[in-house]
Amino acid sequence: MLSGSGLTASIEPDSFVDGAFQLIVDGTPQSHVNMRDPRELFFEYVRRIGHVVDLVRPPGSPITAVHLGAGALTLPRYVDATRPGSRQQVIELQRDLVDFVREQLPWPKRAQIRVRYGDAREVLGKLPAGLHGTVDLVISDIFSGSQTPAHVTSTEFYAMAKSLLSDDGILAVNVADGPGLAFARSQAATLSAVFGEVAAFADTQILKGRRFGNVVLIASRALLPLDMVPRLLAGGPYPAKLVAGRELRDFIAGARAVTDAEAIPSPAPSRNVFDM
Repeated sequence: MLSGSGLTASIEPDSFVDGAFQLIVDGTPQSHVNMRDPRELFFEYVRRIGHVVDLVRPPGSPITAVHLGAGALTLPRYVDATRPGSRQQVIELQRDLVDFVREQLPWPKRAQIRVRYGDAREVLGKLPAGLHGTVDLVISDIFSGSQTPAHVTSTEFYAMAKSLLSDDGILAVNVADGPGLAFARSQAATLSAVFGEVAAFADTQILKGRRFGNVVLIASRALLPLDMVPRLLAGGPYPAKLVAGRELRDFIAGARAVTDAEAIPSPAPSRNVFDM
């Protein structure tokens, strides 16, 4: 039981992949980690964010990254494995969750990963001034149970994340939504109001609004490095699509950017979504 939220967390071995484990919080699968090979990303949306990690800078070069939401530190481990020497900040509300993960699934001591505790938005506003304008990648994967809280979905919040990024740095946001994709479309509109460039990756069935799932939105002041994305998506085990340019504008359609005054949490999934 996590003292801060009252939620229940467990770590269970993957029945099919030796050396891999899954973190489950309040019945929702939060993270999957291959301890033998952290470069192996299991969850579909995490693999999409991994593509962003691969593209943000030349292969193998270290980056500065800020992760909003820790889970089992799947992506910080991936960054460390693929880009040794990277400097990473992880912000997590639940200290006891991180302690639990650190005990059960420790990450390499050599990894330059600093964990800060507290509400993501509050801590984001207190990060060292030296980070502002220097971060290559901010990843927002924030959930309270199975929903993203409203206060980390607004133009004001995304403007705070933008202030950390270098001129061509990238923000990646994991958005969970169901049929109709009203929340994902509003988030794309919100990011478009803050950044100059926005794109989306998702399973084709999710983009068609046929099932609940994850849409990865990416945003930057600069032109996004999308040339290699179709090849990366084609190489994965799941059919996926890149939505950018005119297609993204059509995806947003009549959706409006949301401010703090209008923001709402992401929709809750139906109970059978995470049946194992």
